[in-house]
Amino acid sequence: MATKSNTDKITTDLLRPIRLNKSFIIWMGFLGVSLVICLGAYGWQLKNGMVVTGLGDYVSWGMYISNFVFFVATSLIGMLISAVLGLSGQKWAAPLARIAEIIALAFAAVAGLVIISDMGRPERLLNVIIHARIQSPIVWDITVVSVYVLISALFLYIPLIPDLKICAEKLENLPPFARKIYKALSLNWNDTPEQKKIIKQTTRTIAIFIIPVALAIHTVTSWLFANTSRAGWDSTIYGPYFVTGAFVSGTAAVIIAMYFFRKNYKLHDYITDSHFDMIGKLLVLVSLVYLYFNLNEYMVPFYKMKESEAILLHDLFSGNHALLFWSVQMLGLVLPIILLLFKKMRKPQPMLLIGIMVLLGAWFKRLIIVVPTQEHPYLPIQNVPLNFKIYSPTLVETLISIAPFILVLMIITLLAKVIPIIPVHETIEHLEENK
Repeated sequence: MATKSNTDKITTDLLRPIRLNKSFIIWMGFLGVSLVICLGAYGWQLKNGMVVTGLGDYVSWGMYISNFVFFVATSLIGMLISAVLGLSGQKWAAPLARIAEIIALAFAAVAGLVIISDMGRPERLLNVIIHARIQSPIVWDITVVSVYVLISALFLYIPLIPDLKICAEKLENLPPFARKIYKALSLNWNDTPEQKKIIKQTTRTIAIFIIPVALAIHTVTSWLFANTSRAGWDSTIYGPYFVTGAFVSGTAAVIIAMYFFRKNYKLHDYITDSHFDMIGKLLVLVSLVYLYFNLNEYMVPFYKMKESEAILLHDLFSGNHALLFWSVQMLGLVLPIILLLFKKMRKPQPMLLIGIMVLLGAWFKRLIIVVPTQEHPYLPIQNVPLNFKIYSPTLVETLISIAPFILVLMIITLLAKVIPIIPVHETIEHLEENK
């Protein structure tokens, strides 16, 4: 069994970050001011209409919908780390599960808000629910996103119950009301065998259930594109193509979070170099699968060269979007795969840089999916202003697009300040099992 000193050390180490400090206040203040500026830009858009953005008659989806697809994608990481790896018995991923779940919940919750930014009349959003039609993929999207947010919250909360009891008992200098909240949320946890069995079975059930829901959320999002005849979107592989891309962006987000939590919260004993090595290998795996789908997505139409697809492919490969397209493919996908094949690149600092490259590449990849297709409609573009032909986002649109990222950072920061980001009870149990 684990000695009391070891148990106390684990508890102290993992509860230490749950406190107000100067750096937290400064960081949240910065995020708060930045969010107010971005909300001011959204107020300007509400007042003056979508004309203040770079969107127009042809490119009606731009950075806003790119954001939505990216946020939905990144939210799938909770399913991959906690459900798929957890059910397959990958013990190394256990300390990373809660980080992945926090990221998943934050991105999934904000994804629904991102859609509102693309609506000129957001008050009409209720009409989608009130007058819902089963034939509409948008109704499917709203449904699966809502269900996924709910399940992600449960997936985070249920395994957290034992730690909430530990927080109520062990946290020092805790206000009485906060201690009562922790105690109430712990649901009278007493660490009995019966309670452990219930937690384990419930978590396993949610893990099994969340997999099809998570796959559905991004598959349905891909159908919003694939259910059209537009060149570039008219594809039968968009479902798995989007899902594998989601695993890539989500894994990159977890790598970045791992680095900052390990460094700022002094968790070197719990998020080790071995964890970076293993998740680096995972990133290689999902990236190789994603690379395969990329080859299918572009090489098949390149071989057939139908007229409409030929125009789009020319634009992507050697035209206006060529620099961005090849930068995304090479710097955001191919180069990270090559680098991560070397063990020395699967260390914390190189992994941070690679994670940032992959995450940036993932966002610009969504922009490449969304915008160029709309710039090449079937109908000829005649007698229209130049800004109708080429999409160029405005400052207002850019600020509004930044707002969801700020919200995600605020949610992750707040959750990391009120709950242990490494499972305390599970870590102690694991130590006892290995004694």
